[in-house]
Amino acid sequence: MSRAHSLAVWLLALGLLLIYAGSYYAFPALLPMLEAETGWGKPALALGPTLGALSMAALTPVTGRFVDRGHGRRLLVVMPPFAALAMAALAWAPGPAVWWAAWVVLGAAQAGCVYETVFSQLTRRFGAEARGAITRITMLAGLSGTLTFPLGHWLGIAFGGRAAFLGFAALALLGTLPLYALAVRLLGPEPPQPPHRAGDGSALGQALRGRAFWVIATIFAACWLNHGLLLTYILPLFHDRGVSPSVATLAAACLGPAQVAGRFVLMVGGARLRNAPTTKLSIASVVVAALLLLAAGLAPGLVFLVVALQGAGMGLMSIMRPMLLVDALGRRGFGAISGVAAVPPILAGALAPSLGASLLTQWGPMGIYLALILLSAVSLILALTQLAPRPREG
Repeated sequence: MSRAHSLAVWLLALGLLLIYAGSYYAFPALLPMLEAETGWGKPALALGPTLGALSMAALTPVTGRFVDRGHGRRLLVVMPPFAALAMAALAWAPGPAVWWAAWVVLGAAQAGCVYETVFSQLTRRFGAEARGAITRITMLAGLSGTLTFPLGHWLGIAFGGRAAFLGFAALALLGTLPLYALAVRLLGPEPPQPPHRAGDGSALGQALRGRAFWVIATIFAACWLNHGLLLTYILPLFHDRGVSPSVATLAAACLGPAQVAGRFVLMVGGARLRNAPTTKLSIASVVVAALLLLAAGLAPGLVFLVVALQGAGMGLMSIMRPMLLVDALGRRGFGAISGVAAVPPILAGALAPSLGASLLTQWGPMGIYLALILLSAVSLILALTQLAPRPREG
């Protein structure tokens, strides 16, 4: 990879860090303030991110096809302004209806400018070298939560929870957009793609008819629902475990460094760490995190170990999904296949805020603790029984 391409990768990583702050982490970081300011209640507030994720799920397969057709670079510079506009609308929303509509627009923008589009574009651009580029991107972008929780806390205290979204909108418009624009310029025009062969158009159909696709999609859907539940309600859950608000904010901010630590292990291990075994180890880490969160009622300090294990495990998982798909299905039609494979995890993430609100209402925090354990256990069982290591070449 040339020096210009390497710089482009880091620019994309920084752009992702900034746009994920407002589009993904700001809601859990600001949730207690939002609930107090609006009086709308957790279910009405949580429906916003749910609708946003549904919008993203509906459009991600479409943006995947755009990448396959060579339009990924355009998506990366067109969508951040729409994301910024939606975040600004969240700050202004006079009632739940506008709040929900703004999240729908934000989800649509995310479909064209966050991980899925960036990873598909890099896989198309660099082929076998994409894993290294993706790992470097997620190491930096994984610190988004570390930025967001303290920044959101400060902005919320200074200006109010809803007004804080204006600050995150500025990060997307004045930060992500120029970073992406420079990155796609440095990447240059895409190399010539292999000529169309008979059957290429059916790559997605062949994938959907195979078991491997659905196994991978189910494993990651269960993990993303687990992570969405924990992330959305991390502050009230940690408070329930006996942790003060300031310490809970500090622990939540450690999710980013934990993700980076897990990805650093992958980067150092390189080709020695094969994709299927690494995935199994990552899910096992999430299972242990769920069990320790339940035990943290007796020892609140365990929440830092929970964050370390959850962050490291999910940090690796965000890299493993595209790699497992390439192992099982190859790179032909990868943008479309990856886009459709992203739908179950995105839908799971969409369900998380509303499901968590329902569990808290009906069962209290214990309902979420048990759901975290069940979801991670199902994912681990599927991985252990259905994922086989790819044979080493040569």
